[in-house]
Amino acid sequence: MSVKKVFLYAEIQVSIPFETIPWKDIDVAMKKNPGLKSKTWLSGINTNTIGGFYEFDTLENAKAYAVGYLAEAAQQLGGSLTVRLYNGDVVAEASKAINSPFYA
Repeated sequence: MSVKKVFLYAEIQVSIPFETIPWKDIDVAMKKNPGLKSKTWLSGINTNTIGGFYEFDTLENAKAYAVGYLAEAAQQLGGSLTVRLYNGDVVAEASKAINSPFYA
């Protein structure tokens, strides 16, 4: 399957207040991963789970990030990782119609 816009949702099941996360250092490390176009950080309300909503240029790069960088991060934090991949190509028209910032 050739997908040019892939969205990845990830959540690491830990309880870490976002204010204590060294996100600047993590951002630098994440930017080294091939195909990563953007990330929106997420912090669970009342749970302090950490995660994000990512955009990748290919399905292959998104999968490699999930089983590589993200899996290692979850292991280091002692948390359980949940990842979901979404086809951004098939939803382009519908997303543009609702002014999604990912489809400028």
